[in-house]
Order: sequence, then C-alpha cells, then structure tokens
Amino acid sequence: MMTPLNDPFQRLKHMKKLSRSFTVLCRDYSVQSGKGMNTQSLKIKGVKDIIAVASGKGGVGKSTTAVNLAVSLANKCRLSVGLLDADVYGPSIPTMMKLQGKPEVMKALEQLTRGVDWGNLDVLVVDMPPGTGDAQISISQRLQLSGALIVSTPQDVALMDARRGVNMFSKVAVPILGIIENMSYFKCPHCNEPSFIFGKGGARKTAEDMGLRFVGEIPLVEEVRSGSDDGVPIVVSNPDSAVAKSYGDVAQSIMSILEDLAKQRDVQPEIIM
Repeated sequence: MMTPLNDPFQRLKHMKKLSRSFTVLCRDYSVQSGKGMNTQSLKIKGVKDIIAVASGKGGVGKSTTAVNLAVSLANKCRLSVGLLDADVYGPSIPTMMKLQGKPEVMKALEQLTRGVDWGNLDVLVVDMPPGTGDAQISISQRLQLSGALIVSTPQDVALMDARRGVNMFSKVAVPILGIIENMSYFKCPHCNEPSFIFGKGGARKTAEDMGLRFVGEIPLVEEVRSGSDDGVPIVVSNPDSAVAKSYGDVAQSIMSILEDLAKQRDVQPEIIM
C-alpha cells in the first residue's frame, strides 16, 4: 500500500516505482485476429485489470488523461498501477513522466507486454495510439482489456471520431467504461469564469445518445499543460487543485465500473464444451 508523501517530486518518484512506461516503435507490425485464441493466453501474469485510454483522433489530451488517471488510481485509490505507452507513432508518456531511456524496437506486442516483468498490478493503464486503425485493433485483440475509456473534447468533429472509437472497441468485444470530456471549458485565471471554447456538453450528450456512462469533465487550465511539459502531472504537483480532484473522481468512477463488470462476469454461466 502506498504511503502519503508531502513533497510532489517525492510522490512522483514513488509513483515511478509503481508504474513503468515503455515507448515502442514497431516495425513489420502485422494485424492478427483474436479468433480462436485461448482467452487465458491473453492475460498478463500478475496484472488484474488492463484498461485502454483511447481517442478517435489526436490532439484531444488522451496521453495527459492517461498519465493523470494512472497517478490518481495509485494515489487516490491506493492501487498498484502500471503505465504503458502504446502510441507507436508519437510516444509522449516519457516526457510527461520525466523518464529517461531510449525507445525500444519490438517486433510483437507480446514482447512489449508479456516480455516485461510488471510485477503484481491492480491496474495497467494503456495509452493507446490515436485513431481506429490496424494498430488499435491489433492491440485490442492481443490484450485481454477489461475496458476502454474514450477521451474527447466537446467539439463536434472530435465527438464524431470518438463514436468511431466506441464502435471499434464494440466490434472486438471490449467494454466501454465511459466517455471523459477533456478541455471541457477554459477557466479564466483572473475571474474564474468558464469559457466553452470547444462547445458545451458535447461529450455528455454523446454518452447519453450512445447509452454510455459519462465519467467526468476536465477543464482546460495552464497547469495541466505545463505539468505535462515539465514531466510532473498536475495530480502530483497540485493534488488539492480542482483539476486534480476531477481526475481523482474519474479514477474512483473507473474502479467502481470495473468492480461492477467483474461481478457481472462472475455471475455468467460457464459453458463447458
């Protein structure tokens, strides 16, 4: 169990002991079907739940969400958490977590996941590549994902792509944990009045229309951007801020949803061939 640390950089250092981020540049990355695979073989030893943080397009703050969610799961929910950067085209987790080391070239997803000793984790957060192409489908098929969190801004164009992301995960039988609205509004640092730059309530309405959970909204504030650039997530640098609280609330909601899904799996009848 984690112990509370007062110094933000010590908290980040402690978080690094719980999570590992791996940057991958894949060559000859072929799509393989998940049909006919042994479900047990898709598990990663020692990892209880794997959740994908995904978006239908780039530029909506998916990686920032993945980082702050992972740290919140560790700090707020007292869990052992791993963080995996699966964005093969533009890895950003090393910068956001102030990690050193050169990217590793791997030929298969199995080497990236099962070739790594993750230890015993409650949750492995996977920062997915943006989009809904071959790489995303392959990762979804090769990992036994407990669920996927869709990140979007309130903008109509981003929400169209978010819908495509939901449909992609549905096709590969991955439960959707919910939709989170990032850059929900800009909060003026002088007057504290919100400005809905990208529209208002778009992700919430999309979630309702699709019968999905709306798990929260994250405002656009300068501290989130600077924290990502400096390698110190806002949930570490300013854990008492309103934004950090929002990430913490999302983390707790995700864990509640995962627990509900686990209960549903437990009551399902076992089919013996």
